[in-house]
Amino acid sequence: MNDDRLPSVAPEVTATLVEDLSPRLRKRLDAAVTKIAARPKRHDGDTVTIEVDDETELRLHAPGGVVATTDAITCGCLLAPACVHRAAAACAAPAADLPPEQPVDLPTAKAPEPDPSPAPGSVTDPPPAPGSSDPAPALDPASPPEVASPAQRAAADALWSAGAAVLEAGVDGAGAVTQSSLLRAAHTARLRHLPRAAAAALSVVTLLRAARAGDPSYRTADLVTALAELLSTAHRVGTASGAELAAVRGRARRPYSPDGSLRLYGLFTEPVITDSGHGGVRTWVAAPDGRLFTVGDVAPGGVGRALGTADRTVRLGESALTHRELGRAGLAVSGATASPDGSLGAGKGVKAVTARGAAWTEPPLAALWETPPSEQAARALRSTARYADPDGGGSDLIFLDVEILGAVAESGGSCLLARCSSGVLVRLTVADDDPALAHRDNVTLLAAAPGTRLRIIGRLVPAPHPRLTLLACSHPSGEGTIDLGFDRLRRADLPDPNAPVHPAPQRPGDFGAHAPLYLLERRVEQTVPAGRAALGLLGDVTTDAGRIRRGGLPTAAGLLTALCASAARRDRDLFGRLLPADTDGFASHWLAAARYTAAVAESLCEAAWEPAPERVA
Repeated sequence: MNDDRLPSVAPEVTATLVEDLSPRLRKRLDAAVTKIAARPKRHDGDTVTIEVDDETELRLHAPGGVVATTDAITCGCLLAPACVHRAAAACAAPAADLPPEQPVDLPTAKAPEPDPSPAPGSVTDPPPAPGSSDPAPALDPASPPEVASPAQRAAADALWSAGAAVLEAGVDGAGAVTQSSLLRAAHTARLRHLPRAAAAALSVVTLLRAARAGDPSYRTADLVTALAELLSTAHRVGTASGAELAAVRGRARRPYSPDGSLRLYGLFTEPVITDSGHGGVRTWVAAPDGRLFTVGDVAPGGVGRALGTADRTVRLGESALTHRELGRAGLAVSGATASPDGSLGAGKGVKAVTARGAAWTEPPLAALWETPPSEQAARALRSTARYADPDGGGSDLIFLDVEILGAVAESGGSCLLARCSSGVLVRLTVADDDPALAHRDNVTLLAAAPGTRLRIIGRLVPAPHPRLTLLACSHPSGEGTIDLGFDRLRRADLPDPNAPVHPAPQRPGDFGAHAPLYLLERRVEQTVPAGRAALGLLGDVTTDAGRIRRGGLPTAAGLLTALCASAARRDRDLFGRLLPADTDGFASHWLAAARYTAAVAESLCEAAWEPAPERVA
């Protein structure tokens, strides 16, 4: 069977194969990766065969879909096993997720005195919000808090160095050798019980490969976030202690804890499609106390599987409901288990039977729409923050009563404009543009019905103006609800076929619309594709810094000046020869700028949801 996909390869396998190459072959590795990726592939059970040329075949044995050892990649060329083909195949394949670590007693290092303050230009982060992770066990007040072990600090230092090397080289220079250094550091971090940092390193590698392959789904902002998460987490390992250290370490395995008996009411079902080719659905349900839970079914298959899974039976107890039926019905669950993010477990001890649901206008669901929009946005923002604790709970959903105003023109197209009950203008966008789903068609039809009042559910999009992706809404006729990814509205459902196109709204005095934060964000993003040297060639930034300062952001102006100065700085020795660049210093300045822009953007987003003050006559 012909299939262009390659099985996943364990990070340590890729790192080992690259490290074993001679310097001469390492120079040829990137070209070999491109060649291997384009060659025909043949699948035969757990083995994938790549035709390197007319006489040479390369085989990857992947039981369970993962190449777990170096011996599982074999080549028929004369130079094997010291050839470049094996390493190229490992680099062309996706990196396998790190396996969950076994629970062990972590070694604890006791600090005789507090850690010294970070060096100038480094970044320290506030501890995670209360409730974002499991409470730390009670400690003897007389004993100092737990700190990272020397082995963990060494692993974190290796991750920092690998991340700084990516910033130094940029996407164009971060080839297979640089990526293998990240994979080796990720593997070591996992062995040292630092799964959060290891996962961040794998995300960077995945995005680097997508960028270098020209993947249309790649976004520079995603790589900026992943790199900042990697560098920030690696830095915090050496400075955190106690409960903060536990959050920085993270979890390799999502914990499910008992939640007793639950009476749940269905809200809606949404399709889930990932960039890795997985597809499925997620059904949202609510408990009487307002807590939100999800029942998911996601596996390899893409959009086709998402459409088919919506009508499959929910994997929870003895319930015979499909996902779409559960979105409008109810469940009575005993022996329930749930993860911190609200995912319901489906273990053998969980029992669930079908129960009566509730309309969105009936208790207990109606209470979800009674919370002021500004409070909902603040809560959702804590969940969607770029550098939020991955174990943190909370939902990014917002529940609003809105009046449709029509379409609003934007630089990237158009979206739906609505006014919520607090008077704030909200832009409603499409959750997924895949033509097989109903999102785009439904939003287009709703835009043609100005004056229609709807009860909606959306997902917060962090922006300097109120913005949601629209997931579900009440039917325009007032009867029932619409899952906008699956159910299709008809023109007969809408009261008015003609709708005006509005200019993009801007609230008077809206600081977020005028703050020149983008001048710093642009420099942060420019570093990632081209590297430190390209940023250093951009010249004097005094004008941009002055504009930022006049816009009320003096800290941003200082960060921009320091970042560009660090990028351009190259010292010389006594003989006038250039010394190696200070990659660590530049990485510290870049990290500070990236985290600052994210924090300011989130503050502007939260402020945008506050109702505009009444004008005094």
